[in-house]
Order: sequence, then structure tokens, then C-alpha cells
Amino acid sequence: MKQTIAYTIEDRRYLSITDRCTLACEFCPKTKGSMQVHEYNLTFDHRPETDEIIAVIGNVSDFSWVVFCGFGEPTLRLKTLLEVARYVKQQGGRVRLNTDGLANLVHKRNVLPEMSGLIDALSVSLNAQNEATYINHCAPALENSWQAMLDFLQLAPAFIPDVTATAINGLDGADMAACRQLAEERGVKFRQRELDSVG
Repeated sequence: MKQTIAYTIEDRRYLSITDRCTLACEFCPKTKGSMQVHEYNLTFDHRPETDEIIAVIGNVSDFSWVVFCGFGEPTLRLKTLLEVARYVKQQGGRVRLNTDGLANLVHKRNVLPEMSGLIDALSVSLNAQNEATYINHCAPALENSWQAMLDFLQLAPAFIPDVTATAINGLDGADMAACRQLAEERGVKFRQRELDSVG
């Protein structure tokens, strides 16, 4: 079976560029043993290089957004992510990054300036109103992930024009109102997602 790198949902083109992640979220289909999104199987046999990703995007103007997403954290492949985003922007496209917000922690520097001008929108997985709930549901591999994600949210609007924090309604103990407040305190939008609704 040929690996799915690019897939389309409605009028959005999604790019799956890695299978590695900094979290092991209990609600993620991958954690449950499934690599399926809609009719697409996102099982990896290799991590695609920049040219390979660009080759399968298609006509950028056909899509409202090109979205870095999938069952891995795109910022773990930051160089590739930015190279592909630059190509999409050069073609007149709009780029959204779905992320766990841990890029600065992983790369040990503020990477948001590098994204400026290349990423039009960020969707950051907040997922909880406090560290205990976050750890319970997201099982971060790195210490201080909760605070690092909040710091990333705080910094992001200075570099990215459209920033949204998301949380999943239906997770045990997750308080949507409190999550919304955390987002608004950091000057970003909030979007409530629903448990077991992927893509």
C-alpha cells in the first residue's frame, strides 16, 4: 500500500509529514491502534522529504487551506515543515499548522519567528484547564510540557495572525469554560472539538 502523504477533507488539503509525536494522547486514534482518518490510512513506511511532499500537494489554488496535520507532530520536522510552507505561500496558498504547541520546548528556542510569514494560522491543542488533567489525557514525553504549551500560546499572536487553542469536549475532567478562559487570557481564539470526531 502506497503511503498517504497528502489527503483532502472538504476543501482543505492535509499533509502528514511525520508519525512521531511529543504526546501519547489517550483519545488519539493512533494511540488506540488505528491510523485511519475518514477514508485515508496514514500508516507510515518512511518520513517523506520536502520534494516528495511538494510533489503530491496538487494545485494549491484548489484548496482553502493547506494544513500540516496527521498522526504526528509536524514541528518535530521543523525544517521540512517550513520548506513546504514556503512553497505553498509562493503558490499563493494559505497554510495552517495543527500542533501540540511544544515546538519551543523541543527545539530549545522560540521557533515562532521562523514561522512568521509562512504559517497563516495555528491550531494549538490545549486539551485541559490544568496540568494534572493535561498529563492524564495527553501523556507528554517531556517535562514541563503543559507550561511550555501555554507559553507558546502566549507568544504566538506576535508572529502568527490567526491563533486558536482547541480542547475536546467529552474528555473526563476537561472544563471547556476554563479552557476558553485560558485561551482568551493569552489573546487567542478558542474552539471546542468533540470527542471521537477526527478531521
